[in-house]
Amino acid sequence: MMHYRAIWISDVHLGTSGCQANYLLDFLRHNDADRFYLVGDIIDGWRLKKSFYWPQAHNDVVQKLLRKARKGTEVIYVPGNHDESARQFFGMSFGDVKVVEEVIHTTLDGKKLWVTHGDLFDGVMQYAKWLAYVGDTLYSFILYINRYFNMIRIRMGLQYWSLSQYLKHQVKNAVSYIADFEHIMAREARLRGCDGVVCGHIHKAEIREIDGLLYCNDGDWVESLTALVETQTGELKIIHWPHIKGEPLEALETRNLPAAELFIKEATL
Repeated sequence: MMHYRAIWISDVHLGTSGCQANYLLDFLRHNDADRFYLVGDIIDGWRLKKSFYWPQAHNDVVQKLLRKARKGTEVIYVPGNHDESARQFFGMSFGDVKVVEEVIHTTLDGKKLWVTHGDLFDGVMQYAKWLAYVGDTLYSFILYINRYFNMIRIRMGLQYWSLSQYLKHQVKNAVSYIADFEHIMAREARLRGCDGVVCGHIHKAEIREIDGLLYCNDGDWVESLTALVETQTGELKIIHWPHIKGEPLEALETRNLPAAELFIKEATL
């Protein structure tokens, strides 16, 4: 079990078939922290309003997070756009999980990181929300195809690979949108007197410096299968978890999946 000062995850999208709950559950079984930040879109309220989908693995993820909170981990929940209904509970706690609008995390070396989901600074979400809903429908269709594609890969002993992420990175407009979002978030962190920002929303894990500010995105558990962590020595890293490390989980996608080594993609300032 690895123990960190802090772990950030976002964009889990529980309640959708695209959610890679088994990989996240395996990650939670092997990693713990003093503080655990849930940076939005943990449960996909948009999708659940259309049709109910809640397999056992999704329930297990929720129970695992609640168990960590009961055992002393400080769990802080910052809702996003897909779980925006939770924003009515700012300032409240549920099962030892604190619900907040945003929060400041102080790293070991004293840097102040503003933690927010990021959708409130997305022009599409603010000025053309209907377009976001249309995009979400198309995105869900790609994830549907991707799910069965990866079932075949897993039976062949290969790691998870995201078709939607691949397509996103090939489209010039999508790449431009991501770059604009990153710069906006860095600018907003500066306005708040912070040294950097930790966010989610765009499903692209990243640690880099933008105009002297630290920009961190913890990725997602639909495409990237990533989390952001701060080690006990104060180092920030992105952890990529594309294999099930422990014993096979009881799910169709991971049945008969052999144990595999942890893949870590590290990025430091």
